[in-house]
Amino acid sequence: MQEKHDHQREITKLCARTALLLLQHGTESAVIVQLTMRLGLALGMENVECALTPNAVIVTTIADGHCLTTVRNNYDKGINMQVVTEVQHIVILAEHQIYDWKQVRCKLDNIKPLHYNRYVVVGMIGLSCASFAHLAGGNAMISLVTFIASSIGMYVRQALASRHFNPLIVFSITAFVASLISGLALKYHLGNDPQIALASSVLLLVPGFPLVNSLADILKGHISMGMARWAIATILTFGACLGIVFALSVLRITHWGA
Repeated sequence: MQEKHDHQREITKLCARTALLLLQHGTESAVIVQLTMRLGLALGMENVECALTPNAVIVTTIADGHCLTTVRNNYDKGINMQVVTEVQHIVILAEHQIYDWKQVRCKLDNIKPLHYNRYVVVGMIGLSCASFAHLAGGNAMISLVTFIASSIGMYVRQALASRHFNPLIVFSITAFVASLISGLALKYHLGNDPQIALASSVLLLVPGFPLVNSLADILKGHISMGMARWAIATILTFGACLGIVFALSVLRITHWGA
């Protein structure tokens, strides 16, 4: 009997670990619950229940009439689809009886988030924002200003995030720096439409993933998680707006008209 309880305890820990990894890296709530349940059932549990809150995961397993519940605190680690994909792969292999619970534990322990070279990210962010500026009708000068502003803004964002500043402060300062640089085009009338540079340079701060996940959570019945993610996205957007307004105030730009 004790051996069965020990086995159930290990499975419960693995289910909680799986749910926590998925939640920490930005997975939709319905997917987290589904994968957690699938893993527990694949490893021999009769039933698995998973409840999510913005700050914790709660997992309950049932085996041979014995119920076991565990809670794990959640700490956001940023969106990373590579981690999500690896966890999904582990669950699928467990369902096909390729992995037992010991192999699942080993694989989960060995998951390392993939991080691209920061300078590659800076360059690609600058290029993407400059491309948006071009698609919006900006000429070469506008695209160049947007590239410089967004690249420097992304570098500042990475530097602040690596020092674990509050996300609201990170978004505000990043928006301020990017808007301050791109606002020079508006102040000194560079390019054919300087407003495009000012708008495009802060596109890197749009919290698209949290907003999409919040809507998906609400539509699929995870109201509290959806509202929490929507609130976070709204606060981050508010922080970016503060940075833009402050930059325009420093440059003494009172309107966006030509």
